[in-house]
Parts: sequence; C-alpha cells; structure tokens
Amino acid sequence: MEAERARQNSPTEITTDGPEPDPSPATNLTNGNRQPQDPQPPAQPEPEEIKSYELMLDLSKYILLLATLVATVTYAAGFNPPGGVWQETVTSSDQLAGDSIIRTTSYCQYLVFFYCNATAFASSLVVIVAILFLTIVEEKKKHRVPLLPLWAVMVVDLLSVMGAYAAGTCRDKPTTIFSLVLVGAAIAYLAVLMLLASLPRNNSCTDPVQEKRLRKVLMLLATFAVSVTYVAGISTPGGFWDNTENGHRPGDAILKDSHGKRLTVFLCFNTLTFVASLLIIVVLLDKKPPMTKAYGFIAVALISLIVSYTAGSCRETDTNFYVGSLVIAVLAFMALFQVAFVQDTIKAARDTRFLTKIRTFYHSVWSLPEAITIAPGPKTNDSRVAAEKSRSLVLLLATLAATITYQAGLDPPGGVWPDNGNGHMAGDPVLLTVNAKRYKAFFYCNSVAFVASLVAIILVQSKVMLQTYVLEAAMVLDLFGLIGAYAVGSSRDLTTSIYATALAGAVLVYVVIHVVFFTLNHANPTSEEIKSVEKRRKRLLLFAVLGATITYQDGLTPPSGFRLQDDSGHHAGDPVLLYNFPRRYTAFFYCNTVSFMLSIALIILLVNPHLYRPAI
Repeated sequence: MEAERARQNSPTEITTDGPEPDPSPATNLTNGNRQPQDPQPPAQPEPEEIKSYELMLDLSKYILLLATLVATVTYAAGFNPPGGVWQETVTSSDQLAGDSIIRTTSYCQYLVFFYCNATAFASSLVVIVAILFLTIVEEKKKHRVPLLPLWAVMVVDLLSVMGAYAAGTCRDKPTTIFSLVLVGAAIAYLAVLMLLASLPRNNSCTDPVQEKRLRKVLMLLATFAVSVTYVAGISTPGGFWDNTENGHRPGDAILKDSHGKRLTVFLCFNTLTFVASLLIIVVLLDKKPPMTKAYGFIAVALISLIVSYTAGSCRETDTNFYVGSLVIAVLAFMALFQVAFVQDTIKAARDTRFLTKIRTFYHSVWSLPEAITIAPGPKTNDSRVAAEKSRSLVLLLATLAATITYQAGLDPPGGVWPDNGNGHMAGDPVLLTVNAKRYKAFFYCNSVAFVASLVAIILVQSKVMLQTYVLEAAMVLDLFGLIGAYAVGSSRDLTTSIYATALAGAVLVYVVIHVVFFTLNHANPTSEEIKSVEKRRKRLLLFAVLGATITYQDGLTPPSGFRLQDDSGHHAGDPVLLYNFPRRYTAFFYCNTVSFMLSIALIILLVNPHLYRPAI
C-alpha cells in the first residue's frame, strides 16, 4: 500500500488525467488489550504544502515547453527584426539590402531589442538544459539540485523577453508609454511577489490535486499566449514601410497612416495580453499561489486577445461588430446544442401552448446547470474519468487552434498591399481587393475557429461542462471552422477549394469505413490493453494536433510568399511558386492538404473512445 501510494504521489508523475483516490482510512485501531504499535508510521506531509523542489518537478514539462517556445520566437525574431529589412542597397548611404531598418533609423532601439532578445534566447536554452538535468538527477534519486541558479536564469529570461517586446513594439508615443508602464508594473509586481514569497504564509488548500490541475491548465494557456503575442507585437499586422516616399518613415508600421487608431488599439491590447500572460506564469510558479489573481489575469488575457484580434485583423468598423457578435453566436449555438439534448425539457414544452412554451424555455435556461448535470452511475463515472483524461489534450488542441487562427487573422493569406493603389490602401489584405468574397469566407471561418477555441479553453476548466455536449459543440465548431478557413484561404479558385473540401469528406468516410467494417468483431479489451491504447492515443493526438497546426500555417502562407503586383499575367495575392514551378506547387498543396485533413480526422477519431479503442 505504501509503495502504491508513493507511486501515486510521485512528483515526476505530471498528468492531468483526473483526481487521485482518497487514501483509505486506518482500520488497525488499538484497544485496551493491545499496546500501540511502536514506532508509529511517519506522519504524511500536509497536502497543501508544495515545496519548491516538488513544484519545479511537477511543472517541469510545462516550464520546458515555455522555454522552448520562448527560444523559438526569439530565434525567429532575431532573423526577422521589428520594422522589417531593407529591400534595396543604396550606395550613397548606409542602407544595405537585408539589414534591419531600425538599425539605421533608430540605433539605440535596435540595440536594446537585439541584446534583450539574444539574452532571452540564450537564457531559454539554459533553462531547457537545466530542466532536463533536473529530471535526470531526480530519476536517478541521487541528490537534489539547488534551484536558486535556475530561478535566477528564469527571472533573467522573463525580464529579457519583456525588454525585447517593449523595444520592438515602440511605434509611437502613446503605445510606447503604455508598453513601458505595463512592463514596469509587471517588473514591480514581480519584485513584490518575490519579497512576499520569502515571508511565512498560511494559505490552506482544500484540494491539492485540483490546485495542481489548475496550475497546469493555466500554465499551458499562458505559455502559448506569451509566444503568440510576442510574435504579433514584433511583426505588426500590415507590415512596415521600407522607403521614404510620400513622407513615410522607414520602419514605421504601414497601418499607422491609414488606420492609426486601430493600430494603437491592437498594440495596447496585445501588450496587455502579453503582460497578463507573463504575470499568470509568475503567479503559478509561487509555492502557494493566489488562484483568484491567476483567474483575474487569465480573464484579462482572454478579453484582450479577442480585442487585439478584432483590431488587428479588421479594416472596417462594421467588421469589428461582426467579430464581436461571433462570441455571442458561438455561445448561443452551444446553448442550443445542449438544450437539444435535454429531452425532458423539450418534450414538456412540445405539448403546451406557445405562451407556455416561452415560460418553459425561460425556466429551462435558469435551471440549465441542474438540467445538464448527469446523474451519478457506473456509466457516468466512466464518462467522467474519460473526460478528465481528455481535459489536457482538449486544452492543448484549443490553445494551438487559438494560436494559429490568431496569427492567420493578423497575417492573412495573400499578404498585404505594400503601398496605396487603385482601390486599395497600404496594409490592407490583397485578397480582400482581388477576391472579397473568398477573403470574407476565410476571415469568418477563421474567426469562428478562434472564438470557439477561446470558449473551449474556458469550458474545459469546468467539471460540469466536461460531462455535457457543450464542449463537444465548441470543438466541432473549432474543427469545422479550421477546415473551412483552410479550404478557402489556401486556394484562389473555386475548383481547388472544392477539391480540398472533398479531401476532408473522403478522409472522414475512410475513418467511418475503417471503424465500422474492420473493427466489428473486436473483443472486449482487458485493462492492460486499455492502458496501452490510452498511451498510444495520447501520442497520436499530440502528433495530430501538431500536424494540423503546421499544415494549417503552411497552407495559408506557402513557401516563396505571394505576388504583390498585377503584372506579366500574374495576379496579386497568388503564390509565387504557382507561377514559377506550377507542378511543384501543386504537389506541395495537395500533400499539405491531405496531411491537414488527416490530422483533423485523426483528432475527431481520437476524441471518442468508442471510435479510437477498436481502431487503435
């Protein structure tokens, strides 16, 4: 029993598969004729006291993921600095093609960004190596590694990322002041938190398992929010000027001239999301974190992410209201989807008059939490355990989907116009001018997937919602929004879009045929087989999510970029590779499309245990 309990409470078991069973009460009580056993077993430590070493081990894979993503975005930002690069060489000046523009126009700003970005990249690599070394030492059970150097490197990494972001997003006076104030407040909060961490506190935790699960959920969400907002802030939507024509300043954002207020709103709320996500990470690394503050920061981050997406991806005011209404529409769809499965409510309302139906619907809405709660039972317990196991994987899918749709909305397929011309303005999407219907179809499908992903992130933290069809509705909207946005945004003609959609249908038909006709005689699996299948399922689902992420981005932004002018029989917004090497581009497009559709089908298959258990 002690060995089993030690295995369950091992700090290296970093899973979110569900609550651990309560330890059985002691049954060997002493009586008057028997002396108490000596020595007494050592007292178990208080469950709410999470030591720094155990906390670091418990969050090691999430810290490793955070350091990896920070290293990735800072590595990319080093080669693609804010403000863009010179496209032509001017011998009469210091302008050299390929050099950073702000290195010439604002040298001090460039130095601050460069060294902060390089420090963040190097410290992230050190954190990765330190975490791997820490886990190896823990596996061998030799001795504990001092954590002070690791904490110091993580603080340097955090400060460097904030410094690089502040230097890279300084576009004008208001946004510069706003960014510096937020970064300064974050640094001050970090200092106060470190001071309070050294003081003794008595913060009781009623459910340590629930606290650990919330740490991991919020840590994963904050990690991706930091990476996506860092990239979006450094590479402002609409691009940068690289010439001085018409009074432009090289390195300035193109949207500053045509949509200055929109750009300011985007930068402010993107910065707010970035800083709030960093503060979430800081709060969660505390031994006894105030979870109410973490929830406050996560609410600020999600709301700011929606506002920055709306401001950065839209060019017209009415489109802003449409995107905002998508949030209400998605919530209404999921509510109707859930009410459709509350058979008793619908049946009771079906046999009454119209006015009574309205009253019944009104009362059903208020009693929805009770109506959607499933009565306990063996079947319900199995579904609850399965839902708990799927929590972290669904969260990973929703977070990655929110990341790629956020980036796709700010950097749309077809690119943006580099200058003003006939019927368009600099910074506007090229596809919006040459094929407005296709761009709007992509934009709204992408926005639906983005909003559904954020809603799923919120719903996955509720135990009640995990046992209902609401989360399934959110994921269905998410996946079909991704499929629609990919089919429309990756092609430029109706025929190719139909082919891409047909591939999705063919893949789903194959999945159904495989499950129905090749797994009908599958015997009931044993417990060992179920464990093996669950391990395979996690690996396959992770692979499918990453595959869908990569292929979605590559399909919308193909290699070699897009043409930005209508000349020599070329159309602006079309892939360059399509004209130079049409066969090569066709092969790339269909291989990438098959990979994307297979990844989506695999995700759908691996979510339902009735499908993936016989199929695997």
